[in-house]
Amino acid sequence: MRAVRVEEFGGPEVLVPVEVPDPVAGPGQVLLRVAAAGVNRADALIRAGKYHRAGRPPLTPGLEAAGTVLAVGEGVTGFRPGQRVMAMAESNNPGFYAELAAVPAHKVVALPDGVDPVAAAGLPVAWLSAWYSLNHLARLAKGETVVVQAAASGVGSAAVQIAAEAGARVVAVARTADKTEWAASLGAHETVDTSVFEGDAVVDEVLRLTGGEGADVVLDTVGGDTFGYSLRQAGFAGRVVALANVALAPSTIDTRHFYPKNVSIHGFQITGLVEHGYDPRPDLLALVERVATGAYRVPVEATFPLERAAAAHERLERRSNRGKVVLTMGQD
Repeated sequence: MRAVRVEEFGGPEVLVPVEVPDPVAGPGQVLLRVAAAGVNRADALIRAGKYHRAGRPPLTPGLEAAGTVLAVGEGVTGFRPGQRVMAMAESNNPGFYAELAAVPAHKVVALPDGVDPVAAAGLPVAWLSAWYSLNHLARLAKGETVVVQAAASGVGSAAVQIAAEAGARVVAVARTADKTEWAASLGAHETVDTSVFEGDAVVDEVLRLTGGEGADVVLDTVGGDTFGYSLRQAGFAGRVVALANVALAPSTIDTRHFYPKNVSIHGFQITGLVEHGYDPRPDLLALVERVATGAYRVPVEATFPLERAAAAHERLERRSNRGKVVLTMGQD
């Protein structure tokens, strides 16, 4: 089968198309013919050797995908060949940048009719991260205000829609007017353009938009300096969820910016949670059912054929995308 391998850590150029032996479905596994694989920041970190859960080269990136079942291993029930599914890989053994992948059955969910596999490929990591952060950690309630950092990213565009559907007031923060306008089209009620407001000015603008009270929930998908700003944007008894550090920089914070306000800080990583026993299937089913009904739209900014995985990573790392970047295998 065709796959994209990382033989040594480095930039996008180390993503090399190769021919490798076909995998087989072992006990408790489902063999998946991959139709589409989501491209995530974690994939770029895996490729660069900066993702703490990844193994050593040679390895095949890819943490989320959608496709069809080819075969099931011993002890697997509930799946059949030809069934359309989406799946999440193990963080220490990714592998969806390939035509075939053997996946633990407890990380596979059937797709409802009408859900496109390209859209479904973006659900198991980015969308599930936004869903879990808002619903399980922050416990976002109707009428509350939520700030979404990097609102045009894959996680951000999911969070805007999930929060808006929950009846929250959404303040979307993004890097350009084009991105903030797009976030507004997804349901954001207020926007902050960080090409206009920078640093402390972003905090001041969020406070202005919240009448000086600050937000009930802040979803921080950026890290670095932004995490410090997120703490200052939270109001009394606010909840800040930090789920990424795409800035790849330390966060310098002042504890006085959160402890007097009784702010709760939640760290979150979906792959780590799954490896420690979380069953993603109920939440993935809830997500995909809402996609099937049209309640949520999974924006896919660009698709690339498998052989152009390097170009997909370059696109992602320019941070110019609005929504997901997806690899396709040229098959249904």
